[in-house]
Parts: sequence; structure tokens; C-alpha cells
Amino acid sequence: MRFLLIEDTETLAQAVVDRMSLDGHVVDHAADLGTAWEFVATTSYDLILLDIMLPDGDGRAFLERHRTAQERTPVIVLTARSEVSDRVGILDLGADDYMVKPIDFSELEARCRAVLRRRGGEAHNLIRYGDLGFDSRAGILQVAGQDVQLRTRELRLFEVFIHAPGQIFSKGALVDRLFSYDKDVSENAIEVYVGRLRRHLKPSSVKITTVRGLGYKLEAA
Repeated sequence: MRFLLIEDTETLAQAVVDRMSLDGHVVDHAADLGTAWEFVATTSYDLILLDIMLPDGDGRAFLERHRTAQERTPVIVLTARSEVSDRVGILDLGADDYMVKPIDFSELEARCRAVLRRRGGEAHNLIRYGDLGFDSRAGILQVAGQDVQLRTRELRLFEVFIHAPGQIFSKGALVDRLFSYDKDVSENAIEVYVGRLRRHLKPSSVKITTVRGLGYKLEAA
């Protein structure tokens, strides 16, 4: 999945990018609000991680404007403020969650998973669709009573499909979700990963179908 990190402390930002990248997520980093607005104007994100104190303004202004524009992308606020009134204010502005610095990365990963589950209407890591089970935390597909361990790119690609079954994704959109801008990746890479997922799904009634001229979608027979 593709995340936007808005954080001006370079060491923290790099640590978050490195940690999330290990899990196969793509993280774009904006060190200020101006850059953040440029990113959101051109790119669709699954999750935003937002600092409050930024060089060119207050992250709460970004959050308020983001919600006023009816943008539904989940936002987790990263703040050094631990007072209850500050946390309540952040949530009232439309944040989906918050973390008080210093950040524990295992907790950050867990909170990201929880927020993304809530967005998809799921209460647990195990998602069921058709005759499939999918554990996003463990990266396991349950197909015909068997557990299939997905590789990192397969896992992140299947996450895109399972959170929006029936939605058509173009190859270009999937490249954007799986790879950062500095990676020179062709759309043929998506064909390779879709092919791998299709082999895993063969015993299932759930399929990734090709919509000619448009892309792919996940659907249950």
C-alpha cells in the first residue's frame, strides 16, 4: 500500500520509511505542508501519517482542510503533545488515530493495520471474501483449506484487491501502489504478480479477472 508521511525530523522520517518499506509498503515523505499538498494533489494514498509541528504551519490545519474537502483517506497523527485536550482536539478534527512521540515502530505498524481494517469494515486481521480467508498481518491466504504464504509484493498487491473487491485497477494505478517513484518499473511487473496470485487462487471461486482495456478486479463467482 502507499502511505504519505508528513514529518520534518529527517531521522524519524527515514526510520519510518525504512521500517514500512521492509513490509513492502511504499512511503512518500514530505518534510513540510507545501510538499504534502503537492503529493496529495497528484497521488492517491491508502494512509497518511501526519506530524503536527511543521516548518510551514500546523499539521492540524492540513487535517482540517483534508476533511473539509471530504477526503476519506485515513490519517494517523504523530504528536509530541500528550495532554488529553490536545488528543481530543486532534480526534475531533477528523484524525482516525494518534501516536505520542517517541514512537514505537511495532505499535505504529499495528495502528496502521487497525486503521486500514476499520476503513475496510473489518474488525480483525483475518478477512473473508467468498471462500477465501486472508490474514494481512501474517501474509497468509487460506485457499481450499490450505495456507498459502504470500511473498511481500504478492501480499501488498492482494491487499489492494481485497480491500476493494469489484473495483477495477489499471496497471498504472497498481504500479503506483506497489512501487516508489524512484523505481523504474514497467507495467509488465504487475502482470507477473497478478499471474502469481492467480496460481494461488486456482482452487478458489475467487478470481482476479481482466477487464479489457481497463485493468484487473477481484471477484467471487
